[in-house]
Amino acid sequence: MRVNVFVDGFHCISRKYSILLGLLIYTSLAVLAGCKNTEEAGKTQTQSPEEQEEKKSGTIRVNAKASTRPFFSVPQVENSLVIGIDADMSSGSARSGEAIRRGLELAIEEINRDGGLLGRPVELIVRDHRGNPDRGLDNLAAFTEVRDLIGVFGGIHTPVAIRELEFIHSNDLLYFCPWAAGTPVVKNGFFPNHVFRVSVRDEYAVGFLVRSALQRGGKKIGLMLERTVWGRSNEKAMKEALADQGMEPVGEEWFNWGEKDLSLLTQRLAAKDCDTILLVCNSLEGVAAVKAVADLPDSQRPRVVSHWGISGGRFFELAQDYLDGVDLSFLQSFSFVQPRYPERVQALTEAYLAKYEDCQSPRGIFAPVGTAHSYELMCMVGLAIHNSQSIETTKLRESLEALENDHGIIRDYDRPFPFNHHDALDSTDFFLARFDSEGVIVPLDN
Repeated sequence: MRVNVFVDGFHCISRKYSILLGLLIYTSLAVLAGCKNTEEAGKTQTQSPEEQEEKKSGTIRVNAKASTRPFFSVPQVENSLVIGIDADMSSGSARSGEAIRRGLELAIEEINRDGGLLGRPVELIVRDHRGNPDRGLDNLAAFTEVRDLIGVFGGIHTPVAIRELEFIHSNDLLYFCPWAAGTPVVKNGFFPNHVFRVSVRDEYAVGFLVRSALQRGGKKIGLMLERTVWGRSNEKAMKEALADQGMEPVGEEWFNWGEKDLSLLTQRLAAKDCDTILLVCNSLEGVAAVKAVADLPDSQRPRVVSHWGISGGRFFELAQDYLDGVDLSFLQSFSFVQPRYPERVQALTEAYLAKYEDCQSPRGIFAPVGTAHSYELMCMVGLAIHNSQSIETTKLRESLEALENDHGIIRDYDRPFPFNHHDALDSTDFFLARFDSEGVIVPLDN
């Protein structure tokens, strides 16, 4: 199977103007620039930390829509059906994107060994949104031009997926979500709903995180949240979950993508005698949060119970110097090290180790939830295509909604995607984990 990764192109265009026309052109460009700036001033755009740094340093980036569309290549495998990936493949959460790709590669190889789908091979095409919603929209626009597209697997992040929802539904795409937890990604108000998720849903995750914090001795709980739609979704759910316990947060602190010093935030929570921080962020901001907690005096240092975003990037490599001093645990839904169903996972683990030379044992499988979720979800898509004998959007959507009992690597499913509920996992699939001394994600004993 061929996997195509497309990288944005950059163009530098220069023109010569005569001296006689210089003043006229300068004036015209100034007017146009003023109009453009006025138009853009009313818009807000979520940028990845890397893009924010490029902006600060003066690096010029060609607009994604202008740069990626002309370089999009058609499928390379004759007569193939196509699965697309629209994920972070090179930014702060690139390991999550790579984990998703690996899970899909392994599932697709199994499918192709068994004759493909509808008697045709399945091919994977990968595009990189780098955590930027505009890039994600451009990627989806490019995928609409691909022949025989089954659907698109979206990668972390929730803000990207939320931004893409209208395009997905207005263009009759199917969107498969193996890693984005925002409740509105699936509970989105669209009917019929074209989004199917094997991943965490915040509405369930937050209750689990609050219960876990209380079980670990939390009495004064503070919130630290990224300032995105994902963070806002979690804030609302966390306050509701705490209210159900007759509690409210002792404080809440917000930060932007790319912030590197969160010490003032943790100091404010410590000043309120916070004993547990519920943390919602991705890996780069997670490093800053853990460092800030580690820098507090021992007597003021709260434990940290985190959402799973920190497990999708280079968190351990960057934060390991601070972890010994911090009681950190985080949500997970699957482990190759301690799987719920070892006999079901064995073949997938062996295939993974045989294919990827950078991994020598199950302990070396990074971002395990990304691989497991995408593998599981692709198997479901394949089964639904087999049942419907079609990749037409309506027929495939209805076939997914009609799936019945299935014994997966993550859980036993009873109607994973009923017509009014496209989330296959729930809180019974969640557990707390930690990084061991070698950076391996291992489940906690309780």
